[in-house]
Amino acid sequence: MTLDDAVIARHTVKAFEPGKTLPQDKIDTLLNVLQNSPSSVNSQPWHFVVASTPEGRAAMAKAATAAFVYNEPKIVNASHVIALCIRSDLDEQHLQNVLEQEQKEGRFKDEAAKAGQDKGRRSYVAIHRYEQRDLPQWMEKQVYLALGGLLLGAAMLGIDATPMEGFDQRELDLSLGLREKGLTSVVLVSLGFRSDNDFNAALPKSRLPRDEIFTFI
Repeated sequence: MTLDDAVIARHTVKAFEPGKTLPQDKIDTLLNVLQNSPSSVNSQPWHFVVASTPEGRAAMAKAATAAFVYNEPKIVNASHVIALCIRSDLDEQHLQNVLEQEQKEGRFKDEAAKAGQDKGRRSYVAIHRYEQRDLPQWMEKQVYLALGGLLLGAAMLGIDATPMEGFDQRELDLSLGLREKGLTSVVLVSLGFRSDNDFNAALPKSRLPRDEIFTFI
């Protein structure tokens, strides 16, 4: 499948076929996509919770109630569901962990290069913590970069996917014990096999024309 084919074929699945499981090698590829997602100053402010069992999906489905009950079948009937989360803060431990991993993987030619990377990353964190006061929103932006890669990767692999913001974030955080780990949920993605009830599969893709969304200079 070409990239052009994938972006045209990709759509948000509205119903999954229950009881069907995606091959582990394809899931591993998508986990690799998430692990290697880009983030501003390599901040990597994320954590991904992967539900591959009925019990795991049921725990996530607790957040699809009340106004979001329509998303419950998309969670319990999928093969895998991934909760993309952000850290509650980019604290000292995380910044040091990222820096030491970079050193371990050979990204610094000397201590000066390491110190420069550390200083640059901390300066961005400080800007968003103190000047712009939007650190959680900045971290969310990085998670949405990962989301885009995940959806495109799934399309390239022929995997049906549904991104969802329609869930009770507080309920999901509590159900998965995220807050005790210094995390909070941002968006869910269900992965699996679309069913015959997926009405969206038969609908044509609709996007604004290029002359309305591109300016060439």
